[in-house]
Amino acid sequence: MGEGLLERPDWDLPKGIHAFVTTRRGGNSKGPWAAFNLGLHVDDCKEDVLDNREQLLQALRREATCTEIRIQWLEQIHGSDVCRIADKTLIPPPKADALHTSGKGIACCIMTADCLPVLFCSEDGLEIAVAHAGWRGLQAGVLENTVAAFAASPGQIRAWLGPAIGPCHFEVGPQVREVFLSAAANEGKAAVAACFVPSQQKGKWMADLYALARLRLRNMGVNHIEGSTNCTVCHPEIWYSHRYSQPTGRFATLIVKV
Repeated sequence: MGEGLLERPDWDLPKGIHAFVTTRRGGNSKGPWAAFNLGLHVDDCKEDVLDNREQLLQALRREATCTEIRIQWLEQIHGSDVCRIADKTLIPPPKADALHTSGKGIACCIMTADCLPVLFCSEDGLEIAVAHAGWRGLQAGVLENTVAAFAASPGQIRAWLGPAIGPCHFEVGPQVREVFLSAAANEGKAAVAACFVPSQQKGKWMADLYALARLRLRNMGVNHIEGSTNCTVCHPEIWYSHRYSQPTGRFATLIVKV
């Protein structure tokens, strides 16, 4: 990854597919939202956010060398619904936590500030998707539902895991661990249990969102999984982190077919 406003994941992609993650560098937002906040729902100045979004759109068009790119935003609700669109963006943004399209020029976009962003594309480059996988959406099946939206079989889908809160900082209560354990088949409970280690605080657990997502994806037959484990809490100078600072902004993870 680079040092600019847009970073390209180190991810092997089919021809014509472009993926990006924004940073908090650049932009017009001030105070705790500085500087490239893209979230309209976090009490930042609306005019600054809209200008930031326009900067993002123009940067995407330059980087992907396509002047026809449009961004599809979502009203994310920490659920598991997938919005499927063809060749037109939707206004107002639909309430969903994942987006799938086979249309050209539509940048599938989600915003995060600790939750796990997951990008998808089919091996043939015909389909793309993005999912917002916080622990609630992950447990509710947002990744499973996103994979199910593809015409391609799971074995022909690639996934990339973006910056999120790491197991070094994601402390949860016992109820979160139990939710994941209860949903696991008997033969998979040990693998799920391994995604949680005892915290230094009695009764708490350190959860590994990355490991939980990889388990879910592999259980569906998605084996081509890439991505890093860049912790948003550890790098507040690059990405926004709700756990590190409140209020804060939101960065975007996007994928587009041109």
